[in-house]
Amino acid sequence: MEPYDVIVIGGGQSALATGYYLRRTALRYVMLDREEAPGGAWQHAWDSLTLFSPALWCSLPGVIMPGGKEHYPGKQEAVDYLAAYEERYRLPVIRPVEVKRVSKENGLFVVHTNGDTYYAKAVVSATGSYHSPIMPDIPGREVFKGRVLHSAEYMGPSGFSGKRVAVVGEGNSGAQILAELSAVTDTLWITRNAPEFLPDHVDGKYLFDAATQLYEAKQRGEELQPPSLGHIVMVPAVKEARERNVYKTWLPPFDTFTPGGIAWKDGRKEQADIVIFCTGFKPTLSHLAPIFNGHKIATKGTRALEADGLWLVGYGSWTGFASATIIGVGRTAKRTVEEIAAFIQ
Repeated sequence: MEPYDVIVIGGGQSALATGYYLRRTALRYVMLDREEAPGGAWQHAWDSLTLFSPALWCSLPGVIMPGGKEHYPGKQEAVDYLAAYEERYRLPVIRPVEVKRVSKENGLFVVHTNGDTYYAKAVVSATGSYHSPIMPDIPGREVFKGRVLHSAEYMGPSGFSGKRVAVVGEGNSGAQILAELSAVTDTLWITRNAPEFLPDHVDGKYLFDAATQLYEAKQRGEELQPPSLGHIVMVPAVKEARERNVYKTWLPPFDTFTPGGIAWKDGRKEQADIVIFCTGFKPTLSHLAPIFNGHKIATKGTRALEADGLWLVGYGSWTGFASATIIGVGRTAKRTVEEIAAFIQ
């Protein structure tokens, strides 16, 4: 197979933003997506998920997401937007293609998949983190008679009525899932730290603007404290749950599972039928193991320092502040393509 100039691994927002800028070059490129359909990881989110920025500020380069500056889009709107974006720019996505591993031979990257083998002068990994959920290793899980799942597996409240559900995690996912389930069944909220809610007027746009100020300050050689994206954004569902006093009480992390629930070292026990861990994700990078052999991937911006021709886009502050958000990834994608063009020339 003739080598490409660039192979982008992924088909979600980060890959599409990269593709948007690649199409402006003369580079020959292709995008390999493991999903069956467009929309990236958003198509796997729970049905009632709400983005924490109004639609106007949930946009990739070139096309504004429909909905304006007051409407908070949901999961399906995000999926539809990404699908339309891909079609609008005729991005060359091949799916479903699962990349198993990436190696380097004779100066070219070899991309091994569940089907064909591809070759390229440069590779952009834009796989996100959805397929690598973080699950705490808590003793006693083998004796727990209930159900344990991660927020990545949660789709909606159907089937939860009449069950006592412990929601673990004080981030946006935990707050939104707790809001939904507390309306249909008995819930417990387990948090590592006291939950912190952003003021009602602060949303993703505000946070992105703050990130922009941080970026510009760094360009000037100044140091500012970065804003946190971990605090809970007051989207409509969370505001409604607040009115019901859903967030009034919480418990610290439990120490063990019991057959009928969860327990703490101080002797406290709580009955629970289901435990949902809203404990985040880590970057999905197992396909790069042949190159890095388990070592941490050092980067400058998005460029891998120990593998010429490899870039990593959309993995959060590690590869650009707010780069794991729809609106934030555009800046790093643009810079990445500029670097790739210079590298290949």
